[in-house]
Amino acid sequence: MDQGASSIGSIVLSVLFFPTFFERALLEFAWGAQDPLWVCLAKRTFLLLPVSAVIVCLWASILCLLTVIVRQKRTDFLKSFFVTWWDLMKSIFAFWGGFFKFLWVLVGALYGVLRIMVVGVWLILQDILLVPFRLIRNVAKSVSAPGVPWIAVVLTFCWCLVEAVIFTYVMTPLVLDTLSNLTGGELSEFVVRIPLFIFMLFLILGSYAVLAAWTEALKTRNVGTILKISMVEAVASLVEVLFLYRELVDSLVPWFAQHTASDFDLGIAGTLAIGFLAWLGVRGMTWFLFASHGVPIITAMIQGTGLKTPQSAEKNKMEDAFAYTVTFFYHFKTDTDWIQAKSDEVLGAFILPPLQVVSATVNFFMLLIASRHLFDLPFKGFREVMRSKELLQAKPVVAGAGGAKARKAPSRASRSAAMPASSTEAQS
Repeated sequence: MDQGASSIGSIVLSVLFFPTFFERALLEFAWGAQDPLWVCLAKRTFLLLPVSAVIVCLWASILCLLTVIVRQKRTDFLKSFFVTWWDLMKSIFAFWGGFFKFLWVLVGALYGVLRIMVVGVWLILQDILLVPFRLIRNVAKSVSAPGVPWIAVVLTFCWCLVEAVIFTYVMTPLVLDTLSNLTGGELSEFVVRIPLFIFMLFLILGSYAVLAAWTEALKTRNVGTILKISMVEAVASLVEVLFLYRELVDSLVPWFAQHTASDFDLGIAGTLAIGFLAWLGVRGMTWFLFASHGVPIITAMIQGTGLKTPQSAEKNKMEDAFAYTVTFFYHFKTDTDWIQAKSDEVLGAFILPPLQVVSATVNFFMLLIASRHLFDLPFKGFREVMRSKELLQAKPVVAGAGGAKARKAPSRASRSAAMPASSTEAQS
């Protein structure tokens, strides 16, 4: 008798604790400690979480089945029980398939990012290689379009440099002789030519500035201003003829004597006349060709008054030297929605498969405690997963043996309290 009772008890315990017969073997197999490295990693990746979830759910199922006897609506509870196992199986297969989906989504995202990087590097290289050509094109557009006459400015400045070089070469012997007499020693030509060149450059620029002021005075037709600027222009021309163009004419005297009689004497009047004609011809040709447009711009730059350009020139601004790069970054900035969606997709493909297995396991314990599911599976996106605060604020539906009795007892007490006193006495 005792042996029969003990055998029945052992059978019952074996049925109640049947997961103990295989859970150790399953866990050791899923852990794969004795397998090669790649097999071990594969088992731990694909089998460890599903095996652990199945074992935990088996223990929870035993507890659920033991409480069926004392539960109300047992049919609904058993339906929910089998649906929970169905959700667990779906979650396990979704976990296995989600791994490959994650790899596919990750490869697609990496390909998109790599493509963006390659296109960006290529556009930057294009910008670097095409910068000289684009600058030349922009300069050509600015030159051909109405606006600042940069060609006239450059030609005016270059011509002033040429004149400064010529007159530096012509005036160097005279300046050396004068300074040697003043200092009583010989000076090096290199020491004299650099400051003399700068002085000549400023002198020629000033000559053109006086000529520009004289023409502006003529345009205004103000007699007083015209007389004053004319006197300044006369003095400036006299200084240039006496000190600059006279030396240029003196350097041409041997050429004149070569083609005339041996007793050729140009004289001071002829020298000054030729020098004045040379000054007038040079100033007139350069003024009407480019200096009349370039000198006002150079003067405005020196004075800091700014360049007055037409309104049409404001519309033809120089294009950005790195147009491709700017366009690329503009489109990259506008594609933030695509980047956000792709990052959400990668994150969801990574966390949803294991999270669904864990959620299916949690549903078993919620079914045991509250006779309902906490999560609605499957998750379509990781944003559908409820926050912890929302889960705690959810109102569970209590449907158990104790809950039924708790709801049933107050109803009887309320009915007895509602009975009239006469009927109570009659019953007694």
